[in-house]
Amino acid sequence: MASPTVVDLSTLPFLANLPGASDLGKIDLNGVASGIGMVQNHADLYDKTARADVSNAFLILQKPDGIVQFYLQVGAYDSLALGTPYVSAGKAVSDLYGPLPVAYLKIAPTDNFSIEAGNLPTLIGAEYTFTFENINVERGLLWNQENAVNRGVQLNYNQGPVSASLSWNNGFYSDSYTWLTGSLAYAFNSANSLSVVGGGNLGYDKHSSFVAPALLNNSEIYNLIYTYSSAPWIIQPYMQWTYVPKNTAIGALESTSTIGGAVLASYAVTDNFFMAARAEYIGSTGNSVNLLYGPGSEAWSLTLTPTYQYKQFFVRPEVSYVQAMGYTKGDVFGSTGAHPAQVRGLLELGLLL
Repeated sequence: MASPTVVDLSTLPFLANLPGASDLGKIDLNGVASGIGMVQNHADLYDKTARADVSNAFLILQKPDGIVQFYLQVGAYDSLALGTPYVSAGKAVSDLYGPLPVAYLKIAPTDNFSIEAGNLPTLIGAEYTFTFENINVERGLLWNQENAVNRGVQLNYNQGPVSASLSWNNGFYSDSYTWLTGSLAYAFNSANSLSVVGGGNLGYDKHSSFVAPALLNNSEIYNLIYTYSSAPWIIQPYMQWTYVPKNTAIGALESTSTIGGAVLASYAVTDNFFMAARAEYIGSTGNSVNLLYGPGSEAWSLTLTPTYQYKQFFVRPEVSYVQAMGYTKGDVFGSTGAHPAQVRGLLELGLLL
């Protein structure tokens, strides 16, 4: 993200004379605008072989210091993940998290402790919701099993090398506030850290929607994430296990799970040019519940994303490959769901404000 524009609220004419105006502090103003072009083979029956769309159109306002803080991210976005049909910006905004996908108030009475409430980024996983936040344009196969934005309350605490968060929320952005998620991280030094993350639905929600599929919204998710960050390298391997208990009311005739691993890496060739890559494997269990490409199926993927940035401008071509194994015909790629592999080529162009 580019350096933010800073606005001092206490100097605004309509606020300057109010009691306590001097305590309002400053807010940071950022933004990102980007578009994407994509081609792919074996497109889903309701997808397209080629398309162009908006990938990010955000205005971001935040107050990152003081006792009372906030973060507001307003605008449009797509949802692009490996091995799934493309979700356009229009559909993403209307059917996922709305035009204000991330928005929360944060109370930080001390440097070590804070409370957040609102639409919060999930604690789960190693990849984030929007393309501009990740080293790759597309999110990965493991990300497809995770929730992305939670509405709820989160407690944060840090002391020395240890940081922890605990959140009560609505899981896959459902109408049921029955999810508990948490993370615990330890920084061995400035370059190496390890995180343990987990969560699940402590209740039960039988409703299913585009943003909150019943199987995933009634699951448990656990991660072990190691991060190495020392220029010019960022390397992040992580493991993930998900579990869906038996529940005939949501079609889970038996308990089932997925287990997978991924390695994300980025190398700074120069100050302006970066090479990023991701390799993944994920497998599922069971004979009747489909969490991937048919009950008991597996898949692996490779993604390569070179990135060039000049001041606020950036360009990211990307190529990705997904291979399904042990799949069920009708549950993989192509107009009939019978092709086990898919290749995509992308180009994202954007401006950081």
